[in-house]
Amino acid sequence: MRAACLLLAVLPLAAQTAAENPVKRQLKAGQPVIGATINVNSVDIAAEAANMGFDFLWIEMEHSPISWETLRHMVLATRGLKGLPFVRVPVNEMWTAKRALDSGALGVIFPFTNSVELARRAVAACRYPPVGLRGSGPGLAAFRWPSPEGYYKFANENVFVVLIIEDQPGVDNVDEIVKVPGIDAIFIGPSDLSHQLGVPNQPNHPKFTAAIDKIVAAAKRQGLPVGRPAGSPQQVEEFKKQGFTFFQGPTALSLMSQSARRLLDPMGKKPGQERMQTFY
Repeated sequence: MRAACLLLAVLPLAAQTAAENPVKRQLKAGQPVIGATINVNSVDIAAEAANMGFDFLWIEMEHSPISWETLRHMVLATRGLKGLPFVRVPVNEMWTAKRALDSGALGVIFPFTNSVELARRAVAACRYPPVGLRGSGPGLAAFRWPSPEGYYKFANENVFVVLIIEDQPGVDNVDEIVKVPGIDAIFIGPSDLSHQLGVPNQPNHPKFTAAIDKIVAAAKRQGLPVGRPAGSPQQVEEFKKQGFTFFQGPTALSLMSQSARRLLDPMGKKPGQERMQTFY
């Protein structure tokens, strides 16, 4: 207990007191936010990314081998840094959200949310009673987010809930999904969505663009921010014009590759093999 008190004493004031989640605040003001995608088991990379200017970390637990134990270390490594730890959980289940939040994540991103029932389950998993059904046992989360009003009230007001629409049922039900109270943002998974629609990696196909337009319009009617991946400044600007403000940035490995090419290409140093381009 004494060690914890001493550690809190040297934390920046912003890390010790409760405030509105800055990602929520920026989105309410219509300002775009972007997160670095962390998909490797590296606490060092998570800490560096959280201090680079990204608004949040998209800690990827659906498509990567990041463990729950590593997640806890990453959360601790972001203390006092700008980038907030958000987690894409492997599946839309109560227990996955509970583990992510009790480890100190301040946002949960739920994949394949394609029904009102799943939307309600996601929100309930992220809110304490009487608002939701989150179980009481925050442990590290309360240590990571000390606040004068107590962690429970802080969490109910600040945990960020993102639902991903990425299949045909999700598109069909989006008008009702976005009406579920407690959602903070709707995100589109374009690669999965294009495959689910039968037009894989065809971003200009009318069927795909119609689905995108329907999701964006439904979210906007409810005043919800809409997100999607963006891999370059040009894509961010293009997508902002379409109404997007919540962006999943590239992975750390992609950023490393881009930086390496700026150094190596002028020297004529070519990669051993070409990497497959990610579809955005």
